Amino acid sequence: MRLISNFSTYVSFLFLICSLHLLTHSQAFSQAKASADTLAVQRLLRQVEAFQASPAARFGTVALSVRRVRDSKELIGYNARQSLPSASTLKLITTATAFAVLNPNFSYTTTLEYDGTISDSVLTGNLYIRGTGDPSLGSWRFSGYYDLTALLKSWSESVKNAGIRRIQGTVVGDASLYDDLTTPDTWPFGDLGNYYGASLSALNINENLYRVFFRPGKSIGMPTTVLRTDPLVPYLNFRNTVTTDAANTGDQVNIYGAPFLNQQWLTGKVPLGEPANEFSVKGSLPDPAYFAAYSLQNQLIRDNITVSSPPISLGGGLPATVSSTGKRVVLNQHKSPLLTELAQQTNFQSINLYAEALLRTTAITLDKSVRSTAASIDALTTYWKSKGVLMDGFRIRDGSGLSTVGALTADNMTGILSTMGREKAFPPFYETIPIIGQTGTVRNLARGTAAAGNIRAKSGSIEGVRAYAGYFTAADGEQMSFCILVNKFTPGQNRTVTNELEKIFVGLVGLNGK
Repeated sequence: MRLISNFSTYVSFLFLICSLHLLTHSQAFSQAKASADTLAVQRLLRQVEAFQASPAARFGTVALSVRRVRDSKELIGYNARQSLPSASTLKLITTATAFAVLNPNFSYTTTLEYDGTISDSVLTGNLYIRGTGDPSLGSWRFSGYYDLTALLKSWSESVKNAGIRRIQGTVVGDASLYDDLTTPDTWPFGDLGNYYGASLSALNINENLYRVFFRPGKSIGMPTTVLRTDPLVPYLNFRNTVTTDAANTGDQVNIYGAPFLNQQWLTGKVPLGEPANEFSVKGSLPDPAYFAAYSLQNQLIRDNITVSSPPISLGGGLPATVSSTGKRVVLNQHKSPLLTELAQQTNFQSINLYAEALLRTTAITLDKSVRSTAASIDALTTYWKSKGVLMDGFRIRDGSGLSTVGALTADNMTGILSTMGREKAFPPFYETIPIIGQTGTVRNLARGTAAAGNIRAKSGSIEGVRAYAGYFTAADGEQMSFCILVNKFTPGQNRTVTNELEKIFVGLVGLNGK
């Protein structure tokens, strides 16, 4: 019995020794892993600190935030709570909110309607194009959808099919859903006449832009001639001071204009010796709803349908009114592409108009009383606060990031992106974000590195600002959100800034998230 007892004690002792050995080995392994993880974080932080201290960024601010998506745990926060300009990375927040609030299969409906009566082929009443904010109406970007020319023909055909050959009334571009001046008041005046500064309307059309074609002079310094616009916008008045520059110098034209003003100032230079001896630049339509009505009326006249009165627009704070002659009757309903397609264009092509449209539509869905850009921003902010996101420092002024005074923190961005990563609509939203080294505005970044194909990111760039935000997969497979903001970098250092950012991208995918 004593021998058995001693043997039992011996076995227990051996088991204890083995357990202690395994525990020590396990702790050592965990410590080594933690040490490796810490080293990866420290290495990336040293890289960011060196960038901040470099001649390219020492007079500005570099901010970095990295969060784990599954629980929003912060792994890195470097200047992450300083409010800085976001530039176009803000579009990620706008589109994320749209996916979270609207169904991914959401689409806009634009309606062709009439009031009054039809008798003997005469409509005694008005024809209305009633907009609901679709930014893609008449766009050329979407396969299987009407571009401007086809859209106008389809509307004219609907009028014909109703038996109308004369309209004793007015063609109305009805943008009355938005009764405020929808242009954010902090957008730079110098941007408003250019296509990227196109104002939002409840009745957008052709992405609210036109092209103006110049004939360059025969030598450098010579004045140019305005040849035409496409589409035709003959009611615009151009003051042209554009001159001719050397060949291959690209677009140096700036168009000065403002919402609802038909006077446009054309300044800058176009290159010499372009194909067909002409060069085009994109401008913004001052009143898209009026342009829609004007263009439809012209199409009707080409199709032998006469109209007794000139076209008008409603909405956007304009004082114009039209005498209604009764209940409206629907002639045609035009559906937009789905939100998934609209958001992908927003993020891949960085279209400001689409972002502003989605901001307003989402806000109205959240709160029917929304009547301004500011109120829309309040609705968006309240929404993410209700999800538990810390919104301190969130001071945006639009939905696209074109505003030069709007700001947010890198922490705001990753807080929203991480929270979005746990929403039901996250998978289709995620697919709308470009892939570094492959697609969208980030297709040429970090090619041939570990970051290429492993980071989805929206870029942002305005004067003195470079920004990127999105998602990446860490070395251990954990999904992460990130935001990099570089503000007031040294002029002329663009290439250096890009190189440093590419190094940071590589550092990100080397992190472990668990």
